[in-house]
Amino acid sequence: MTIRLAMGHVDEYDAAVGRFARQLGLRTVQLHCPANLPAPDGYWRTEDLARLRDRCAADGLSIEGLENVPVEHFWRIQQGVPGRDEQIENYLITIRNLAQVGIFLLGYNFLPTFVWRTDMNAVGRGGARITNFDLERALAVGNALAGYKLTTRHLPTQPLTADDMWSNYQYFLDAVLPTAEQLGVQLALHPDDPPVDTPLGGAQRIFTSPASLVEAFKRANGSPSWMLNFCIGTVSEMGGEPAVNEVIDTLGSAGRVAYVHFRDVQGTVPRFQECFLGEGNLNPARVIARLQRAGFNGFLIDDHVPAMDGDLDTWGDTSPSAYCSRARAHAIGYLQGILNTLETTEGLPQ
Repeated sequence: MTIRLAMGHVDEYDAAVGRFARQLGLRTVQLHCPANLPAPDGYWRTEDLARLRDRCAADGLSIEGLENVPVEHFWRIQQGVPGRDEQIENYLITIRNLAQVGIFLLGYNFLPTFVWRTDMNAVGRGGARITNFDLERALAVGNALAGYKLTTRHLPTQPLTADDMWSNYQYFLDAVLPTAEQLGVQLALHPDDPPVDTPLGGAQRIFTSPASLVEAFKRANGSPSWMLNFCIGTVSEMGGEPAVNEVIDTLGSAGRVAYVHFRDVQGTVPRFQECFLGEGNLNPARVIARLQRAGFNGFLIDDHVPAMDGDLDTWGDTSPSAYCSRARAHAIGYLQGILNTLETTEGLPQ
């Protein structure tokens, strides 16, 4: 059994987050555009990366990888506008600096207008607060996540078509994969959330189906550095467990899943809502068993979680105090139980 669980999607690492991880028995951590990393020159500096690495190590935690550089340093790349070559050069510096401090995984998204939701405090099971999405309402009233730290303030001035987005993505891959390969750094693509074919904020989304993720891989021309950040919740939004299975059977079996965001939703686009594990579109134990059979040997992280009584907020709040929540501890414990079962039995239902 090689699948492991990490403390994931940490936006700001502090002593409380470190204690939370230790109390839950976790030994590794994945960080999400952490506030601990300044980038005044447009890239993450070696000394800051080393400082964060050492701070986590002092708490008994090793860093699995990082995800998403600040949006101010990536939006021109996504939109394909003047200045993207400078941003790419800075991105390459970040890749080199990550390798220098022993971090060999960097997740990214290719969403010029980022993630959309229509309600960040809807009502879920037992009155827990959850997030949801309704395409018709989103087109009428906009994005309830507009204030999130990775939502750009630089909206496209001209509509970005699917051809534009594929071209911009190819340009990015061609520019960064050779350096990543030389250094052994994996770059992991996050699917588009929500995976709708209707443009949001003036930009078409292109990673909206299992087939489009396979196409993204093909465009890397076999590069060992191209990997998928398998956001199971986002893929479940595409088509429930059958869509999740398709990604596992194609990219998972090909060894192209770097790590997994583990959450689920009820419903599929154009309308869905996030939920607790075990009450959504898929059977978490069955999905993890399928990942194991496909040969996946990376790590899972807990992802978006509801807000239970006593929790500060849903995942739009990126503070450590909101992060260390009852609902997150529930999700981690749920996943630990599945992994422990896989280790001690001959397997779970097919």
